[in-house]
Amino acid sequence: MNLDWYKTLNKPPYNPPSWVFKPVWMVLYLMMAVSFFIMLFSTQEKSKTLPILFFFIQLGFNFSWTPVFFGMHKMKLGFVIILLTIFFLLLTIVSFYPISKMASILLIPYLLWLLYAGFLNYQLVKLN
Repeated sequence: MNLDWYKTLNKPPYNPPSWVFKPVWMVLYLMMAVSFFIMLFSTQEKSKTLPILFFFIQLGFNFSWTPVFFGMHKMKLGFVIILLTIFFLLLTIVSFYPISKMASILLIPYLLWLLYAGFLNYQLVKLN
């Protein structure tokens, strides 16, 4: 993906360097996968249909952010996508909790990163 456009944007001083994003997302995706499989293979007798649905909806929004933000240069739409991702992630965390507290807790760092990413996205919209 060509990041020339992104390099020209005005960024807030607390914007992390580009090299930070790849390792952070690698760890977060690993934690998300572990969380999902803990919930999926839990012996808890509760229905897993909604938690699975919420998980994949938030994942779909997550995956759509990069092409919208970096590919289409739609910063405002990217911000909306992050808000939707956060909303469905919260539903995922809440729905995982009765099935597996550990699966739910493993998603908290992802939520915190999305909140930070959403704030950064908002600041980029404001500054540009």
